[in-house]
Amino acid sequence: MRNRALTVICGITLCALVSCSDYNKVLKTSDYGLKYEVAKQSYAEGEYNRASVLLREVIAMLKGTEDGEASLFLLGMSYFKAEDYEAAAEVFKKYYETYPRGIYAEEARFHTGLSLYHNVPEPKLDQTATYEALTEFQNFLEEHPNSSYREEVQRLIFDLQDVLVEKEYLNAKMYYDLGTYFGNCTNGGNNFQACIVTAQNAISDYPYSSRRENFAILILKAKFELAAQSVLDKQEERYHNAIDEYYGFCNEYPESTFMPQAKELYEKAKRYVKN
Repeated sequence: MRNRALTVICGITLCALVSCSDYNKVLKTSDYGLKYEVAKQSYAEGEYNRASVLLREVIAMLKGTEDGEASLFLLGMSYFKAEDYEAAAEVFKKYYETYPRGIYAEEARFHTGLSLYHNVPEPKLDQTATYEALTEFQNFLEEHPNSSYREEVQRLIFDLQDVLVEKEYLNAKMYYDLGTYFGNCTNGGNNFQACIVTAQNAISDYPYSSRRENFAILILKAKFELAAQSVLDKQEERYHNAIDEYYGFCNEYPESTFMPQAKELYEKAKRYVKN
């Protein structure tokens, strides 16, 4: 199916190869039919930048004709193959918004998400693009629930969620590492509290994440440090919370490599709690 649309688009190509000089002549001609044919040939030969240049010139003229859909989709594919994913995403989105029931609508929606997926930054950076890709893939599954791309899209969604989980883990760990640095705290906030909330929200939002155990030990450590930094009248209660967290950690991760750390914190916390 993936090659079907391209086969339809590129089924008719010019027989003669287009040399560099011929290509320049084609650029200058006002014969849009010729430009479109050369664009298709250029795409078929892997000359994606040439194809996109020509297609940008002809899609306005071809709109409303029988080649209108194909030329717009082929422009998106030309950008995609040239790894200009931002431009590709824009064109594919324009296609399915213009032709929501078009012959390439499913392909365009899939490639919109895939283009955004390729532009996802590393976890420590802003993740706006990741959320956009997730939204696009989720909309794809709603629009095409029986698509042959379904399994691939689901796998890509999991990959994107892993990026978001890693972002949340880095945020939680940042709060923990900041510790008692109050320059980061506003309105009476606390870095250890921020660590706990961030980690708990991540576990709630992504319950099957491979980082779940890392979040759990971070919560335990943060609760212990929160108790240690508390005023005397709050210490015992907060050490109790840390001990409860320890028991929960042991129940869920009895074979954890973090168990020595957890037990050490537990032993320290017991000293501050009445029997």
